[in-house]
Amino acid sequence: MTGQAGPAPLHGGVRRRAAVLLGVLLPALLMLFATGADAAGTRATDPKPSVTLSKQQAGKGGDITVKGSGWRPNTLLMMLICGRSTPDRGVIGGTNSCANAEGRAVTTGTAGAFRKKMPVAEPPVPCPCVVHVATVTGEQATADAVFVVAGHPVAALPEETGGGRLAVLATTRLEGDSSVLTWFGAPPARQLVFTVGNLGSAPVEDPVFRIGTAHGVFAPQWEERQWRGTIESGRKAQIKLPVELSAGAHGDYQISLKYGGKVLAEQPWGVGRPWGVTLFWILLCVVVPAAVFRIGMAIVDKVRPRSARTPARSGRRRRPRPTGTAAGLPKLRRPPRPAGSPAAAPTTTTAALPWFTPDSAPSENRPTTKGHS
Repeated sequence: MTGQAGPAPLHGGVRRRAAVLLGVLLPALLMLFATGADAAGTRATDPKPSVTLSKQQAGKGGDITVKGSGWRPNTLLMMLICGRSTPDRGVIGGTNSCANAEGRAVTTGTAGAFRKKMPVAEPPVPCPCVVHVATVTGEQATADAVFVVAGHPVAALPEETGGGRLAVLATTRLEGDSSVLTWFGAPPARQLVFTVGNLGSAPVEDPVFRIGTAHGVFAPQWEERQWRGTIESGRKAQIKLPVELSAGAHGDYQISLKYGGKVLAEQPWGVGRPWGVTLFWILLCVVVPAAVFRIGMAIVDKVRPRSARTPARSGRRRRPRPTGTAAGLPKLRRPPRPAGSPAAAPTTTTAALPWFTPDSAPSENRPTTKGHS
């Protein structure tokens, strides 16, 4: 009996530890599952970006109030009035169909909503028109609201050619060189050259590409570029689109090409540093302090007082220089006066002539070289 009853306390201790561990982990697991379910439900019920207008129709010169909701918080948006567009087909022709000069930028709040007033302008193409709102940076999101520009012409939309499908057939490249102005901070510019082929059954007319520029870890910023021309089914064409960076840009950039929501190609671009700007600032830091120092020294030289011991220029008198025979004679100097001796009357000392010396002077007691008389 003693041998059978011994292991009982051990099993009881294991059960107690397991119960305590389960009691600690169970709330954490339940919370984790609840958080995951809430996140999944939130993602499933996330509202799509939407736009509403205060007026559905207005003439040029008026204004409307644009309201939006369902956008990402603290996101920069651009609002444009575009022609040849519908909410179903989007903006046909890209931003070339929009009144870009009268567009307005707005930033969403923490709740992803915004409210902004914008002027009514006529787009460069006929209506139907929409108010087109799109994100400027980050993940692309757009929303359109039908709008009528009073007095603006209306034309039928072009027929859809859904059979066209473009693909890049050759390696993309960047063509062009930097100018001297780029060395001093001008925007670097190149041309993105690539060859596309129409793999669909219908021709593609005036395709609109999107070019994105990304620097480092930042998301690319997309711009629309329209190519004028028609690519027939089964044909190919070489396309050149301009690419331009901001002023003073330098470092490693990534150029992306997108068409129809699909990225067709990516091309790296290494941009050198604009050393001319650095040289300009170095020269500025050297020349300006030197000029200020010289101006300050000139001012100090003008305003400092003249010393009392310095005689005025107008009171100076020059001694006349000796002329003639006196100019060849040595100057007369007074002998030094011993220290402590009383002042004596000035005496005149005659200097010996240069052709006489004390030994060669004639003497009365010196015999002559002649014989006795």
